Amino acid sequence: MNTIVRRFIFLSVFFLLISCSAPGGNGNTEVLIKTTSGDIKIKLYENTPLHRDNFVKLVNMGFYDGISFHRVIRDFMIQAGDPETRTGLTKEQLDTLGKYTIPAEFRKEYFHKKGAIAAAREGNDVNPEMRSSGTQFYIVQGKKYSEAELKATEERINSNIKQVLFSKLLKETADSARKSGTPLQDAEIQERASMKMFDYLTTIGDFKFSQEQIEIYMNTGGTPRLDRTYTVFGEVIEGLDIVDRIAAVQTNQADKPINDVKIIKMKLVSK
Repeated sequence: MNTIVRRFIFLSVFFLLISCSAPGGNGNTEVLIKTTSGDIKIKLYENTPLHRDNFVKLVNMGFYDGISFHRVIRDFMIQAGDPETRTGLTKEQLDTLGKYTIPAEFRKEYFHKKGAIAAAREGNDVNPEMRSSGTQFYIVQGKKYSEAELKATEERINSNIKQVLFSKLLKETADSARKSGTPLQDAEIQERASMKMFDYLTTIGDFKFSQEQIEIYMNTGGTPRLDRTYTVFGEVIEGLDIVDRIAAVQTNQADKPINDVKIIKMKLVSK
């Protein structure tokens, strides 16, 4: 069987599995993550269905079983899901798993408090739509913030959102004009994109932390600078001490644990 055929079969089966619906019913899905450092139980939010369904399918496929926490930064987060850290995958499988993404699902009620589960992604320069990695996720450890620090963080988040949005509007305006057969000069593209940007800012307004978020970031902690730029799709409900334990391990210059920390098994659990 040649490489093209093998790749086609794998892609067909993989995306068929991903496209299947998650278990029905209301309420949040719960997952047990058994690690070499202890057990962590998480819940996946029903209001981020694309991320929930994708994660559930990967769990049911056994994708995360035996995978490593490949990036650990104390007072920030612990990250897993890189296909390169899982044994038994072919080059074709690694290529597919490493490249597929999911549309962002930003919701103001879900934020980067301690214990939040969020999707990793590539940077804004190559990923202006902020699409999530199909397999990589992180669990927030974070730290506590002062009110002044949170105010400065709000300003940075708004600046980041505006930069990304304006770049996206410039590209969309230029692409639309080119496809219509009437390409625009740079100045005209800038003007049209600026008008769209003005409409967005007057309609949506600036990002602001809610009072609940401020209190949690000040008293419990988290990583607020990632809000509205990375999709949060769940949270830890048991085992925050295990998150702290993993976050405290010794790492090398690439933030990889010196002694491997692995996910032994993930499975859906009954509530």
